[in-house]
Amino acid sequence: MCKFKILDLKKNILVRVESSSSENNSSVLSMITNELETFGEIQRTEVVGPKISSELIQKGILAIISAVGLMLFYIWIRFEWQFSLGAVLALVHDVIITIGIFSFFQIEFNLSIIAALLTIIGYSMNDTVVVYDRIRENLRKYKKQDLYDLINSSINQTLSRTVLTSFTTLLALFSLYIFGGQVIKGFTLAMIIGVFIGTYSSTFIASQLLHILGVKRDWSKNNDN
Repeated sequence: MCKFKILDLKKNILVRVESSSSENNSSVLSMITNELETFGEIQRTEVVGPKISSELIQKGILAIISAVGLMLFYIWIRFEWQFSLGAVLALVHDVIITIGIFSFFQIEFNLSIIAALLTIIGYSMNDTVVVYDRIRENLRKYKKQDLYDLINSSINQTLSRTVLTSFTTLLALFSLYIFGGQVIKGFTLAMIIGVFIGTYSSTFIASQLLHILGVKRDWSKNNDN
């Protein structure tokens, strides 16, 4: 048994074939290709069987979990465990929100989206490390300042850098989304969503998690600041 549906995506046609047999897929795809060639040029043809599709999903999930785990290990070594846990929870937040937006709007989820999620993890972690590094620097400099005020001032000190970095990145991504064509549209859309969420989480989520978890502050009682 084989079924297929044709989706019209702004002058581009996406044909999705679902079948339990690879032979049926090949014959149906060949028939559809021959018919569509009369209407214009076919830019790309992909065939993914159910077994391969399942493997791709498993490997994609494994890649995301591995990336988050390595980030956890890296931050734990460079900072303290509170920083590491806060950064990883913020990353999980970014990934879940991005996947949730794609699910809510019923946007096709493929390998390019997995690649975008991994890129988002790296981008968000880079932003978070910048904020955390400034917080750690201020913890050493202002040893008796209230932690909430210290985190707030650290965010303000790095805010211009965060906004400018996100703005220039979004300029490139919007250009790719508008002029890059259908092939990379899903990737760039995921990246655009991820940059917004990553900027928000590194500023408001990761820092607040650090405040909730608390930070070890070993300072001299004789030092006023």
